[in-house]
Amino acid sequence: MRHDGRLSRMLHVLLHMEEQQRPMTSEEIAGMLGTNPALVRRTLAGLREGGYVVSERGHGGGWMLGRPLSEITLRDVYDAVGAPEVFALGLADDQPQCLVEQAVNHALRRTLDEARRLLLQRFADIRLSDLRDDFAARAAALGVRQPGPTCADD
Repeated sequence: MRHDGRLSRMLHVLLHMEEQQRPMTSEEIAGMLGTNPALVRRTLAGLREGGYVVSERGHGGGWMLGRPLSEITLRDVYDAVGAPEVFALGLADDQPQCLVEQAVNHALRRTLDEARRLLLQRFADIRLSDLRDDFAARAAALGVRQPGPTCADD
């Protein structure tokens, strides 16, 4: 099963946006992520709707943070990228009248719902500034300078 990397990729992009302190074009971001600019624009549109990024058209335009990283949580970004499924586990529905299937699905649904609720609650507690600070501490410990737009120097 394919995993959904939108959350991780957009967190990465947002941290780079702060480092750049200038508009980043969809083409730049696409190059950094190894994808195409149209996909970048489509994904960032949800973040723009939430006010987490802003965009400017034309020469010198591009995408920039719409608010400080300290005001954005993992949950904000998760919701803005479409709230992807957090678990690949699914419920069987081959025999909906089967009492065994009903019991299994009830237990799984209850447990998965609780795990999802706890995960999203934790996402709401983590600010992007926490990620930035973690990166800075890791870089300092290794004597690494701040990364460029492609992370090639990480």
